[in-house]
Amino acid sequence: MEDDEQPALGEQPSFNGCDQGKDLQLPPSVDGEIPMGSERMEMRKRQMSVHQETVSGTQAQQGVGNRGSNACCFCWCCCCSCSCLTVRNQDDERTRRSSNEIRGHGIPNWEESPSPTLEDVYSWGQSFDKLMTTPAGRNAFREFLRTEFSEENMLFWMACEDLKKEASKNVIEEKARLIYEDYISILSPKEVSLDSRVREVINRNMLEPSQCTFDDAQLQIYTLMHRDSYPRFMNSAIYKNLLQSLSESPAES
Repeated sequence: MEDDEQPALGEQPSFNGCDQGKDLQLPPSVDGEIPMGSERMEMRKRQMSVHQETVSGTQAQQGVGNRGSNACCFCWCCCCSCSCLTVRNQDDERTRRSSNEIRGHGIPNWEESPSPTLEDVYSWGQSFDKLMTTPAGRNAFREFLRTEFSEENMLFWMACEDLKKEASKNVIEEKARLIYEDYISILSPKEVSLDSRVREVINRNMLEPSQCTFDDAQLQIYTLMHRDSYPRFMNSAIYKNLLQSLSESPAES
């Protein structure tokens, strides 16, 4: 009976063809593919990867939806539900409403005044200052300016007088802005004729509007009406008819 072969000294016995102390190596399959167990693991990894991508996509879509419904000033879209846009629109609407209210309470189409007397009408012919200091005189002169398409001169002068009566800083700033838009801006159809020096003064004054912002411009327009329009008013049918009607009134009574 032959003796069993003993492993050489220093060698480790083999178990099932695997050498102890070495990494286990899985042999390739006949077709060169990985074994079924590893294939199953790869399929599981791919499934988990697809699942994670699906979850991530869903969360991203939910994030976009939430951003649309809770949009703010940093949102990339200008959706109508953006709360910042709503607030901004409300502020703009309040500003427009305030401007319209100030315009609505501005210069009336016709100033209320008692009927002028014959003495009053005579005094208008003697002094332009007396004509401009009485509501009835301004009404008559304004009617004449309307026929010459230069009523904006009177409207501007009256708006400046109205500005001087204000004490509230906010109201002064708003009225000054409206006067500038209506009578100073070159885009306005009611722009008054001013020289470049006066316009520069106005532009500086508009940095901090006050009751005196348009003083230089008001004086220039006043002088223009005095020298240009007033002499024609004195020879107009409007003034002559008013003077004649008041002269005949005592005789009729």
